[in-house]
Amino acid sequence: MNTKINTGLLAFGMSGKVFHAPFVDAHPGFNLHAITERNHKLAKKDYPSIVSYNTINELIADETIDLVIINTPSFTHYEYAKKALLAGKHILVEKPFTAKSSQAKELFDLAKSLKKKALVYQNRRYDSGFNAVKKVIESGKLGKLVEVHFRYDRYRNEIGPKYFKEEPYEASGLSYDLGPHLLDQAINLFGKPEKFHKVLGKHREHTKVDDYFTIHLSYPNDLNVFLTASMLVAEIKDAFVVNGMMGSFNKNHADVQEEQLLRGMKPTDDAYGIENPVDAGRLTLVTDNGGRTTTITPSEKGDYMGLFEAVYQNIINEVAYPITEEDIIAQLEILES
Repeated sequence: MNTKINTGLLAFGMSGKVFHAPFVDAHPGFNLHAITERNHKLAKKDYPSIVSYNTINELIADETIDLVIINTPSFTHYEYAKKALLAGKHILVEKPFTAKSSQAKELFDLAKSLKKKALVYQNRRYDSGFNAVKKVIESGKLGKLVEVHFRYDRYRNEIGPKYFKEEPYEASGLSYDLGPHLLDQAINLFGKPEKFHKVLGKHREHTKVDDYFTIHLSYPNDLNVFLTASMLVAEIKDAFVVNGMMGSFNKNHADVQEEQLLRGMKPTDDAYGIENPVDAGRLTLVTDNGGRTTTITPSEKGDYMGLFEAVYQNIINEVAYPITEEDIIAQLEILES
């Protein structure tokens, strides 16, 4: 393999069009070579030189492909990841990596034995809001942390059209859909918890899968982290609340990348990833005399290209990938419990 990574994308639905193809195409270290389109051949409109395969097996069999991005329904990840590794490809797999931690361990071990990379796509580490939270925590301004809340809410009372999210397949339901985002953010900041408690709920009429979850993570020094997601929140408030001995930080979920990409904005556009100023976080600190000072703290630019740069550096230059195997195993042990 030369220094340009020939890449194949297993699907060209929403995730392929929005979260993968634009970045692979824009990054100088990748070549967006092929895609699987079972029915409608749409990719050539945006990527004229792309090869469009009818089946996933055809794409995986393409000997010129170095990296396969696995963005198919969650219950297929393990099967396709293993197939791609055995075909001699590096893999980048959307969350959840697999349904079970045992499957993840098997794939990581297989990749090592074949001298290939098995990497997990956790793009929400590169959200503007999360990085604002991370920066405040790492600054130490809040002092000893007491309580942290991360939420990912929406209001969708109906049963959605995506069968693989609404039927009780492996890795279905809201906990496996949004849980990997919230767990990855928490584990990135605080590490593996000492213990956890998880609650799932089914509230929508006729739902077959969970549409609510809350996970309580317990850490040393009495730090409690609460991760919650619901499909039935009519008034969405702060997504990030961090309380420490010296103050608090509050921030809504205002990352604009997904919305911009859906509108057709390119990751290379100057306005890409820049939050609306009205969505800035609020840092409230306790003063020496017991008063309060509140500072508005704008977020830095969100940029999912950082993940693809990390993939490139790991494959080409053996730079450690920031989303570690240990992070993913810890995440899956909680999800599968």
